[in-house]
Amino acid sequence: MTVLAHKTEGTERGSRADARAPVARDASARDQEHSDGSRADARERRDIVSGEVMPENRLLRFVADPDGKVVPDVAAKLPGRGLWVAATATAIRTAVEKKLFSRAAKAQLQAEADLVQRAEKALVAHMLGDLGIARRSGALVLGFDNVLRQLEGPKPPKVLIEAFDGAPDGKRKLYAAAHRLELKCIVIETLTRAELGLALGRENVIHAAVQPGGLADRLMFDAERLSGFRSRSERDS
Repeated sequence: MTVLAHKTEGTERGSRADARAPVARDASARDQEHSDGSRADARERRDIVSGEVMPENRLLRFVADPDGKVVPDVAAKLPGRGLWVAATATAIRTAVEKKLFSRAAKAQLQAEADLVQRAEKALVAHMLGDLGIARRSGALVLGFDNVLRQLEGPKPPKVLIEAFDGAPDGKRKLYAAAHRLELKCIVIETLTRAELGLALGRENVIHAAVQPGGLADRLMFDAERLSGFRSRSERDS
């Protein structure tokens, strides 16, 4: 995890040692953080694949529907016993192939082969919904010039959102501005231009920023999980 203020212009991607994360966390976040970036007060669950206990921002909840089919529960609100899996394509694929959902539930469940794709799609939809709310509430600014003005203003944003497939030049300039101003912003770089455009009703959205608050926190939470599907190692697997 890397704080934006400590990025240099040439290290927007190369400095990321964590293969999971096109997400950079602010080390001065409101809640104390562990060395792995998880909040000290975050709830923890056990991954049914590895057996490891993890904070929820590294996990996805699944439940069985009335027909016994396993479905992703991104918001963790659906009724039924939760089955938690590390938020990576590899872990979910393993859970499907080895029938670990049935083993954990002690019941015969049906986990279909497209569960990885459905989980990723559900995460994206959740983030796009929050971005739409942020736009309607005035908590979101769009475009390079507007984001730069926000960074230089009296109330800088908490989160920078950069299209995963956007050109690097504008990103470098915004990162350099955050570095110059010694801002501890967080960058989210897990959504594509097309996905951002769909959420915000505009074409070719590359740069955006979100003010501090609950929406920014939720976006960071989901971006951490989505990075487990869109890291380089997952795309190449």
